[in-house]
Amino acid sequence: MITYSLVCHNSHKFDAWFKSAEAYDEQHGRGIVTCPMCNSTRVEKALMAPALSRSNPDKVSLSSGHPMQAEIREMMRAMRRKVTSEADYVGDKFAEEARKIHFKEADARGIYGEATRDEVAELIDDGVDFLPLPHLPEEAN
Repeated sequence: MITYSLVCHNSHKFDAWFKSAEAYDEQHGRGIVTCPMCNSTRVEKALMAPALSRSNPDKVSLSSGHPMQAEIREMMRAMRRKVTSEADYVGDKFAEEARKIHFKEADARGIYGEATRDEVAELIDDGVDFLPLPHLPEEAN
């Protein structure tokens, strides 16, 4: 898996996962790499720092102390609540259902569930549009 920082012609910046550099090149060449904010297909790689190997591949990047951190966290919680209240939960069948919807083998609808890393990589290769669903602990009262 490789993550690229991308930017569209409207200057929207976003990150996207690809199975490999070749997978990005193939998808970009087919015009299926799109901006999640404006749906533009005029997307290019943004300048990014080189990836350094980590001693523990199970670690994830984190951020703390940003002035908008509380607001961003609440927006992520609101997004999760909206998806889980309006979409169908498909559990570990997420990859299968997302692919059926993408290839118009099933009616279009919002879904959420779980997928393995391999399933995520395959969905990316197939050009299936999806986003990670954030899960944040609720604030303690």
